[in-house]
Amino acid sequence: MTKTASASAIAPSRTVAVVGTGTMGQGIAQVALVAGHRVRLYDAVPDRAREAADALAGRLDRLVDKGRMDAADRDEALARLHPAAELAELADAALVVEAVLEQLPVKQELFGALEDVVGEECLLATNTSSLSVTAIAGALRHPGRFVGLHFFNPAPLLPLVEVVSGFATDAETATRAYETAKAWGKTPVRCTDTPGFIVNRIARPFYAEAFAIHEERGADPATIDAVLRESGGFKMGPFELTDLIGQDVNEAVTRSVWESFFQSPKFTPSLAQRRLVESGLHGRKSGRGWYAYGTPGAPSQEAERPAPHTAPPAKAPDAVTVVGDLGPARELVAMMTEAGIDVTSVNEGGPYIELPGDGQLVPADGKTSVEFADVVYFDLALDYRGATRIALSASEDTSERAVTEAVGLFQKLGKEVSVIGDVPGMIVARTVAMLVDLAADAVAKGVATAEDIDTAMRLGVNYPLGPVEWNRRLGQDWAYDLLSALHERCPTGRYAPSLALYRQAYAGEEETGS
Repeated sequence: MTKTASASAIAPSRTVAVVGTGTMGQGIAQVALVAGHRVRLYDAVPDRAREAADALAGRLDRLVDKGRMDAADRDEALARLHPAAELAELADAALVVEAVLEQLPVKQELFGALEDVVGEECLLATNTSSLSVTAIAGALRHPGRFVGLHFFNPAPLLPLVEVVSGFATDAETATRAYETAKAWGKTPVRCTDTPGFIVNRIARPFYAEAFAIHEERGADPATIDAVLRESGGFKMGPFELTDLIGQDVNEAVTRSVWESFFQSPKFTPSLAQRRLVESGLHGRKSGRGWYAYGTPGAPSQEAERPAPHTAPPAKAPDAVTVVGDLGPARELVAMMTEAGIDVTSVNEGGPYIELPGDGQLVPADGKTSVEFADVVYFDLALDYRGATRIALSASEDTSERAVTEAVGLFQKLGKEVSVIGDVPGMIVARTVAMLVDLAADAVAKGVATAEDIDTAMRLGVNYPLGPVEWNRRLGQDWAYDLLSALHERCPTGRYAPSLALYRQAYAGEEETGS
């Protein structure tokens, strides 16, 4: 079935040029080619465009072998693919997408030269992930036709495209770029030119909070990864994911966003990750990062992954008292009853679960166990029924009985239990609260719509929920309250709730009359 292109999308009959023939350039060229365009490939290195065209032919051959493309369609696509030896051969392009070195002078010089070659109606687009779209366009005579088209690697497979409007980008330019990406079968989202755009801006806490907890000796990497996967619902933990991405690559993005935001404490890089990079321990590609992988390129020799901390079996309490509304964890009441635990509910006070030995099991709220007598905190879960692991935290002063009863209770509910250090906000709750905060701040500042932010985070980094949706489920003052408590205990500015979260919490008080 043939898709009908939007009226404002660049017609398939028009030429698309791709400059830069590395992995991203080839991927973008493949997307445009399969969408029906004539594609011209150009690279400043002699013969590189021809080599890229041959590599693209191989990619299409593999699609045919796997039954994902007809041989006739492959032959027609390859007939539309043309390596270019000179920049002047791109003169008929309706769209030029650049995927060259992430260096501002290189990109500015390239687009300056392209302005002398292409027609006035040609859109100029950069696939940059770290540079300012506004800055790249700043050297152009006609910056209104310049836009960011940030594809995610591998471009043929991943659906997300961030359509980035620079300070001078015309609205019509952004719309044509958006509709063209949509016609290519992608899921585009719009955003303004902000450091990191949507995904790389909002995703920073997913890595940063895990690294900070590790640096604070709250938990080891394997445990933090397991808790975020098995309780938070994330597909991969931050330690294993950054090993896959490359510690040097991930740290460079973090540092770029931090510096672009004038070294805001919200984006402070990790010293522990810096030490990995300085040591050449870049992850899978170097054979070791946070974890050991054995010899690079030899999966059969991969080292065994450390196991997460898991508490030994403990006896569950026969009866508990639930005080107040457990909020996001209220499903635990029904789960405990179903597991045969006698539950008494008290409406006033809390929220906490009172244990038989007078200990209290409290949902993570940004405070620490050391502040209270016999308080054991339990972490946030995406879905308490579906979660297979729960993290608990306690101080050295917490009684052994309280910890044992808390462990036994969650084991009775069918969960593995990881007991971590006395970490304010714990692991999942602290991470989610920061993601919610950065998303709310981005919406309030017009970076992108709430819908586009959630779409970008689900498709770009495979989050189980977008942070705006997570905020709706948790309640509009949940993240504000947790971060306020964290900020009080760690007053660096990193955890200070954004004005957007403050307004949400204040609006909630106004609505309830409190």
